[in-house]
Amino acid sequence: MLKATLRKAFKDSLPILAGYLALGIGFGVLLQSKGFSFWWAILMSCTIYAGAGQYAAVDLLSSGASLITTAIMTLIINARHFFYGFSLLDRYKGTGKAKPYMIFALTDETYSLVCTAKIPEGIDEKKYYLFISVLDQLYWISGCTIGALLGTFIPFNSTGIDFAMTALFVVIFIEQWLGTREHLPAILGAATTLVCLFVFGSQYFIIPSMVLIAIELVIFRKRLEQVDCENDGEKGVSGDE
Repeated sequence: MLKATLRKAFKDSLPILAGYLALGIGFGVLLQSKGFSFWWAILMSCTIYAGAGQYAAVDLLSSGASLITTAIMTLIINARHFFYGFSLLDRYKGTGKAKPYMIFALTDETYSLVCTAKIPEGIDEKKYYLFISVLDQLYWISGCTIGALLGTFIPFNSTGIDFAMTALFVVIFIEQWLGTREHLPAILGAATTLVCLFVFGSQYFIIPSMVLIAIELVIFRKRLEQVDCENDGEKGVSGDE
């Protein structure tokens, strides 16, 4: 069962492998272009492991920002993970000693896989979630290290590389839209974010939009749970067939 679970996790995470290698290489090149050794890429990927946060950290570190400024910016950039965590409380229940690492390793892409995964019989669901988390981080570490090493030996023009994370988020949004019948969460998220951007401005809209989206999802929770139950029922029927 363990080998089958690992194979399933690896197969499902192959799109993340492709994305993380590309994004990680971009980060490594950007980091090296600012004068940091490739060891920084490995260290940051092992301890921070936050794509958008690491990209932002490059500019913060190179500009001499204070630790307080860096901490506040990191909190704002990754505030969405609080809400990710709340929605995974049931899925991660019973994961034992692996739970702290799985919480640490929760990224946008890992969250997307965990939420949309179709677990067949014979697969250990909890181990599957753990393997997804471990594999995704290994992909990210590999990409960042490769990029930093390439940047050390081959000169690159790093202009525009920091847009890579934005492009990835757009791709995730499109995949989620195409992969589900219920588009209410996506519509709420996009509309609320645009309103908050207009009201609070580009520097302060993230936290208010996350809070409002969380409230809206609580309000529409019953509707969304009903859709999930209908989807589970359809999976069961197709499985019986």
